[in-house]
Amino acid sequence: MADLKFGLIGTGFMGKAHAIALKAAPTVFSLPAFPVCDLLAEVDDEQAARKARELGFARSTGDWKALVEDLDVDVVDICAPNFLHKEMALAAIAAGKHVYAEKPLALSAADAQAMVEAAEAAGVKTLVGFNYIRNSATQLAREIVQSGEIGELVHFRGRHNEDYLADPTKPHDWHTRRATAGAGALGDLGSHILNMAEYLTSQRIGEVCGQLQTVIPLRTLPDGGGGMGEVENDDQAQALLRFDGGLIGNLETSRVATGRKMGLAYTLTGTKGSIVFDQERMSELQLYKHAGPEGRRGFSTLLIGPEHPDYAAFSPAPGHGLGYNDQKIIEIRDLVEGIVGDRPLYPNFREAARVNRLIEAIERSHLEGSWVSVSG
Repeated sequence: MADLKFGLIGTGFMGKAHAIALKAAPTVFSLPAFPVCDLLAEVDDEQAARKARELGFARSTGDWKALVEDLDVDVVDICAPNFLHKEMALAAIAAGKHVYAEKPLALSAADAQAMVEAAEAAGVKTLVGFNYIRNSATQLAREIVQSGEIGELVHFRGRHNEDYLADPTKPHDWHTRRATAGAGALGDLGSHILNMAEYLTSQRIGEVCGQLQTVIPLRTLPDGGGGMGEVENDDQAQALLRFDGGLIGNLETSRVATGRKMGLAYTLTGTKGSIVFDQERMSELQLYKHAGPEGRRGFSTLLIGPEHPDYAAFSPAPGHGLGYNDQKIIEIRDLVEGIVGDRPLYPNFREAARVNRLIEAIERSHLEGSWVSVSG
């Protein structure tokens, strides 16, 4: 088995999740190459060295550019804040590295498109961390839709609501500024449900009609001086959707949805049945089939088990459940197999750039007060 050496940039929540997945993937799946935790970059040498020890990386650096240029690194893994994605990815691509980046891909559709063109011109592999589509339950939902078990899809409803900024006393951070985050809840959380909508339905969103709101318009500045600053992006958003295949739907997203911790959920309604899923109960799928006597119809709870996609690699017993980090392990498996086998990866930079276009279309729809077509 050959080695595939990873260079990780950023060690926050997502960086740690990536490190866990890199370590665990070879124990869960039989991989064509061994993912090696080789080089880690943080904001300075001291923090990089400490995090490398904690996360099990062989080497460290306080300069992400040194990581990108390191001849031993095969894959650059970007877990830095949104505003850094473009510069880091373009540098990695120029150095001939494959790139694994967190979402959203960039602050704007134009920046995302530049990243697409650079990666495709260089012939490197790219993957973007829309990890919730890797959940066994969601993979099963897509299989059910594609098999025709619930008939022709007539409606999609999606939401991704959390409450990490519901407290009005929480000060400004990079999430609340356009220059560092781009869109607010729509970019951070809504990007997941936009990608999910197209993944589950196998249809493109062709038109959107959106509405955005900043619920907490002022937050304390983080300088300790007690001053207040304007929140520059949305706290919550919603949109009506028209899909190219004739399906209609809607979505909502919020970072101030009190009580919602991981509130990604969807309902798929078909002519012969329906599917309901909530990521807070991520190892369950609710399935309704419009068949049999009317008095015996109802939703059944499918507990995810070894008969369902990817679950058996983790556990031989149904109903024991998977966790958040397991989705990342599956993502690493797909990345390694795609690189070694020279196979297409999903969602790559091109697919992720489409999500950026959807985000901008919803923002423009809000400003113009009308339906907006989505190109590409």
